[in-house]
Amino acid sequence: MTYESVVCIESQIAPGVVYEVQKMSYGRRADLMRRIRELARKQEFLQASEHPSDKMDAALLEAEVNRVYVTWGLRSIAGLTLDGAAATPELLADYGPEELFREALGAVRAQTGLTAAEQKN
Repeated sequence: MTYESVVCIESQIAPGVVYEVQKMSYGRRADLMRRIRELARKQEFLQASEHPSDKMDAALLEAEVNRVYVTWGLRSIAGLTLDGAAATPELLADYGPEELFREALGAVRAQTGLTAAEQKN
């Protein structure tokens, strides 16, 4: 048996851009859970609040969780340069086009095997 721990996904938004996404494994699932556990707990608590400031804080935490997903699950990005440098997951999150970040996030989340509702819990 030969197993590849990554899958290459071509961008539907930017022709020529290819995301190399790491597949889920037992160890990677545990690592991801450790990384987002506290953020997700706080986010869920704040989302339940009626206060606008809590809603804003919940949205900020959601953005942080999304960044963790992308930097954790995206091994590389081919065909994209940002300010003259080859794109990395961190550069994409910090300086890249938001639509590409969201596309990469969707690709990573798809590899986790969780539904959107399960990812929030």
